[in-house]
Amino acid sequence: MEQQFRKTICGRELLIKTGKIAQLANGAVWMQYGDTVVMCTATASSSPRPGIDFFPLSVDYEEKMYSIGSFPGGFLKREGRPTEKAILAARAIDRPMRPLFPKDLRNDVNINCTVLSVEQDCAPDILAMNGASLATAISDIPWNGPIANVQVGIVDGEIIVNPNEAQREASDLDLTLAGTEDLIVMIEAGANEVPDEKMLEAIEKGHEVIKELCVFFKEIIAEIGKPKFTYESATIPAEIMTKVSEMAEERVRNSILSADKAVRESAIDEITEEVTAALVEIDEEWETYVGEAMDLVQKKVVRDYLYNEHRRVDGRGIDEIRPLSAEVDLVPLVHGSGLFQRGQTQVVNIVTLAPLSQAQKLDGLDNQTEKRYIHHYNFPGFSVGEARNSRSPGRREIGHGALAERSLVPVLPSEEDFPYAIRSVSEIMMSNGSTSQGSVCASTLALMAAGVPIKRPVAGISCGLMTNNGDLNDHLVFMDIQGIEDFYGDMDFKVAGTTEGITSIQVDIKVDGLTHEIIREAFEMTRKGRLQILNEVMIPCISEPRTELSPTAPKIIQTQIPVDKISEVIGKGGKTINKIIDETGAQIDIEDDGRVFVFSENQENGNKAMRYIEGIVSDPEPGQVYEGVVTRLMNFGAFVEFLPGKEGMVHISKISWDHVDQVEDVLSVGDVVTVMVSEIDSQGRINLSMRDCMEKPDDYVEPQRKNRGGRGGRNDDRNRRDRKDRDRGGRGSRGGRGDRGHFRERS
Repeated sequence: MEQQFRKTICGRELLIKTGKIAQLANGAVWMQYGDTVVMCTATASSSPRPGIDFFPLSVDYEEKMYSIGSFPGGFLKREGRPTEKAILAARAIDRPMRPLFPKDLRNDVNINCTVLSVEQDCAPDILAMNGASLATAISDIPWNGPIANVQVGIVDGEIIVNPNEAQREASDLDLTLAGTEDLIVMIEAGANEVPDEKMLEAIEKGHEVIKELCVFFKEIIAEIGKPKFTYESATIPAEIMTKVSEMAEERVRNSILSADKAVRESAIDEITEEVTAALVEIDEEWETYVGEAMDLVQKKVVRDYLYNEHRRVDGRGIDEIRPLSAEVDLVPLVHGSGLFQRGQTQVVNIVTLAPLSQAQKLDGLDNQTEKRYIHHYNFPGFSVGEARNSRSPGRREIGHGALAERSLVPVLPSEEDFPYAIRSVSEIMMSNGSTSQGSVCASTLALMAAGVPIKRPVAGISCGLMTNNGDLNDHLVFMDIQGIEDFYGDMDFKVAGTTEGITSIQVDIKVDGLTHEIIREAFEMTRKGRLQILNEVMIPCISEPRTELSPTAPKIIQTQIPVDKISEVIGKGGKTINKIIDETGAQIDIEDDGRVFVFSENQENGNKAMRYIEGIVSDPEPGQVYEGVVTRLMNFGAFVEFLPGKEGMVHISKISWDHVDQVEDVLSVGDVVTVMVSEIDSQGRINLSMRDCMEKPDDYVEPQRKNRGGRGGRNDDRNRRDRKDRDRGGRGSRGGRGDRGHFRERS
C-alpha cells in the first residue's frame, strides 16, 4: 500500500511516496521536489561473497534524457556510459553514506537513483542524495542513518539554501552539504574566493535545514522502517588478532618511521611475510586474515604516534608541510607546463590552448551545454610503485580532475578577455597523499606559464584528523596528510584557494561526522598551509601570468561584425569564408551575435585573415591599400579581387608609372598585387591603382595629351575612339550612324 509524506523545505514542497513502486528492493522511495522526480532504491545481498575482505558498496546515479524531454546524443539514441556529472553525483552519495555502515559488514549493497523528471529549479542530484539516505534508512539494511543533504549558495552576499536555477547562476558559492542532526558528514564546494568565515556561516545555515530534514526522515522511519537484518560479522577472530599484534606491533613501530614511502612499505611487507609464515604453521586458514590484521596493527601504531605522542611517521610536526618545490617550462613545445612537488607527491601539469569551438560539448540534464575549461587527472600505476596496465579513468580519477577543475574556474579570465578553450592535464608521477591538491598547484603554474591571465594563483592543501576512539571532542587536526595518515586517519579535509578566499572544498571522513569546531580548525590550518605554499614556492617560481603566449601556442584574434554582415563573410555555400581559410590556413569561428574568432598557428596569417574579414564587412574607401589577386585581363586593364568576393578594376594607365602597351606584358591571371582604392563611382564600381602603391620615379613626367577641339584630354580620347570607329565603320562616325539608320529603314 502506498504511503505519502509531505513537507515544505525552503519554500517548495517535498513529496515522498513509498510502498507502491519497486516493492522488491530492500528499501525504495519516490522523491519529488517541485516537478523533479528521482526514484531511489537500496538493495543488499543475503550473504557475503566468498573470500571478500572489504565492504562492497556501489552507488549508481542514472540520468535519463526523457526526464528533460530529450533524446540521448550519439547514434544509439539510448543512455550509455554515465556522464561526468552523473559520476560526481554518485560519488557525492557514496562518501557521506559509506562511513555509517557497520565496519564488519561484507554483504553487497547497491544504491540506485534514477532521475525520472527534472525541473531546473530543483536539482535532481540533491534530491537523489536525500532519497538514497531515506531508502537505506527505511530498509532492513544495517546503517547508522539517516543523513540529509542541501545545496547552499551566496547571491549578493546573502546565503540561500537550495537556490533555484537563476540563483545558482548568480551564486558565488556552490556548496553541497550532508549531515546528521548533530554532525556534518560531507562538504563539497566550488566558490568564487569566498572568505573562510563566510564559508563557515554558509555551512552552519545549511546545517539548520539538514536538521529539519533529518527530523522529518526519522518520523518516516519510525512509521514504516523495517527491522535491520542480522549479518555474518567479518571481524577478525580475537585469537588471530592477538597473535599478529604480539608478533608484529613492536616491529611495526620501529619500521614504520620513515619519510620514504617505499622504504616503509618494504619493511612492512617483510614483517607481513614472516607473520604469515608463522600463522600458517599454526593453522592454514589463518592466512586469509593476515592482511587485514596487519592493517589494524599499522593503524594502531600510526594513530598512537600521532594522537598520543604528536609524532608523525616521517618526523614532521603537526602543522608542518613536507618539502616543497615548483618549476615551469620543463616540457618543450607544449603551450604551458608546470611541476609541483610536496614530499613524495609529484604532479606534472600540461596546459593546451585551442579555439572556443573546441570546448567540450555536454549532453546532460541541466542547461549547461558546453564547458570551456577542462581538467583531466591521470593516476598511473608507477606513481605508487605498482606494476599494472593503464586503463581508462575510473570514478576516482574523474572526481579528482573535477575537484581541481572547480578550484581553478573562479580565477580564469572571461571568454571576452581570453577567447580560448583550455585543457589542463595533471599527470601524477609520484603519489603519497593529496594528489588532487598537488594538481591544483601544478595546474596554476602551467596556466601562468602558458600566459593564461588568471586573476590570482591558487594553491591547495589537505589536513587530517585523529580522534580518541571516535570521541570528536577529543581530537587532533594536523597539516598535509600523506598516504598512510589518510588510510588510517579519520578525515581528509581538502581546501583550495587564493590569498583572498576559498575556491573549492572536498571532505572525506571515516567517523560519524564532524563538529563545527573541527571544521573551523581545519579551515584555519588549510588557510595557513595554502598561503605557505603560495608564498614559499609558487610565487617565487612564477609570480604572475606571462604577458605573451608561448611561441608554440595558437594565436587568436577576435572582432565584432554586424550580424547582417555574417552572410557576406560566409558567402554563398561558404565560398567566401572557405577561400579565406584556404589562403591563410586560419580557422575561423563566427558566433550568432557577430563575434568572430580567427585562430592561427602563425600571427601573420591570422592578421591576414582578419584583414580580409574586416574588409568584407566594411565599405572600401579611397586611399585604402589591399593585397589582391588578378582574376581577369582586358585590353583596357585588369580586374583584381582585393578581398574575398570583392573586385575592382586597375586601368592600364594605373598599372605602372612606366608606359604599358599591353596589359599582358605586365600582368597575368593569378598574380598577387598590391592595390589602392582610387575611386568609387556613383554605381559602386571600384577603381584601383597599382602605381599609387609604388614609389614615383623622380624623373617621372605626366604624359601630355594633344588638345583637339579645345576639349582637353577627355575630348582627345573621344576623338581617337571616333577615328577608330570610322575606320571600322562603327557607330562613332556619321557614316556609322547613317549605316545604322539605313539598316533600320530597310528592315
